[in-house]
Amino acid sequence: MIIDNVKIYVKAGDGGNGCVSFRREKYVSHGGPDGGDGGNGGNIVVEIAPGENTLLSYKYRRKFVADNGGDGMKKKFHGKTADDLVLRVPPGTVIKDAESGKVIKDMSECGPFVLCKGGRGGWGNRHFATPTRQIPRFAKSGMAGEEREVIFELKMLADVGLIGLPNAGKSSILAAISAAKPKIADYRFTTLSPNLGVVSTGEGRGFVAADIPGLIEGAADGAGLGHEFLRHIDRCRLLLHVVDASGLDGSPVENIHLINKELANYSDSLADRPQLIVANKIDLFGEDSPALNALREYAEKNGLDYICVSAAAHSNIDKLIRKVDKMLENLPPITIYTPDYIEPDVYNDYDDHTVTVSKVNDVFVVEGDWLYRLMGNVNFEDRESLRYFQRVLNNSGVIDRLRESGCSDGDTVSIYDFEFDFVN
Repeated sequence: MIIDNVKIYVKAGDGGNGCVSFRREKYVSHGGPDGGDGGNGGNIVVEIAPGENTLLSYKYRRKFVADNGGDGMKKKFHGKTADDLVLRVPPGTVIKDAESGKVIKDMSECGPFVLCKGGRGGWGNRHFATPTRQIPRFAKSGMAGEEREVIFELKMLADVGLIGLPNAGKSSILAAISAAKPKIADYRFTTLSPNLGVVSTGEGRGFVAADIPGLIEGAADGAGLGHEFLRHIDRCRLLLHVVDASGLDGSPVENIHLINKELANYSDSLADRPQLIVANKIDLFGEDSPALNALREYAEKNGLDYICVSAAAHSNIDKLIRKVDKMLENLPPITIYTPDYIEPDVYNDYDDHTVTVSKVNDVFVVEGDWLYRLMGNVNFEDRESLRYFQRVLNNSGVIDRLRESGCSDGDTVSIYDFEFDFVN
């Protein structure tokens, strides 16, 4: 069974921490701070794997975490930047946000895509040296890498999709018009997964056709096999509606109505997709059978294109290829899904100073994403570092927020387990 829909967790690597270090060498006076910067964390990168047509490699492993960046070292040595973690997917894979279901990226005709950015490395203490702060005993922590749950959904890149009831002859037609070798047998549900075939039309031209497993009544609601693969004809520019023209498998006209109803239940755009009715198995009763005459009358009455073929006898197959090629010339290209997921700006270090202040058991608790990152940069045992922390709280408006919340002299303030008495 083809694996074409998986949910995975991905996390980019965290940035390495900056180093607190001071140069101490013989005969070198005023060495000063020389702490190196941390390295960047590894990205999660998705790239197309040509020739692949399944997400099988993600069936048993659903968690992917990139390496963290190396910490900075003394003598201004930079921490190692971690390697990217590359995930390879088949062409046509759509990446969606698991929570909202919105499209992040369509991996159809593009290069490598950075799905999660690695955290930036923190600065070493040498960056915090000033004329008035010559011995900074603090450095900046590395930022956390992005993390999220995403869905990989494979939607095959095929110009033409063959649809119809089980045993209508879709696989036989695909084998007749291309070099594909799908399993063919005289029983229902022979085809258990989509098959792709490249159809040559001469002079280096051609199109890609996909044989979709047989649909049955209720497929859009989960019945049978076909409902799992309706997504694979989302991109198809043209649908070849294959019907058994012999009438042995029921009325061809009723069968067409049944399949079209399932397409409409699944997607309005799919129901409106151009169709070519392919009346197969004409070798059994010829082109004057009652069932075929009824089908011909239905097609003409509704202005539908149709063609009679026999995949077994290879009758009218070349005519079918030429007709499909001509129809494709006037149809728009394969659909490429545009992203509709808005990426949050997680790298806006301290520009967004949004905080929440709540009072719990007479303690004013202050929280904020940027504030949490700030706490990792402060050495609370160093006076200069504490002054830096106090200056940021003042400049960012945190002290004003505390006053607005009723905090006064002597009240206890807690910022991520660091408590101090408020002084107005």
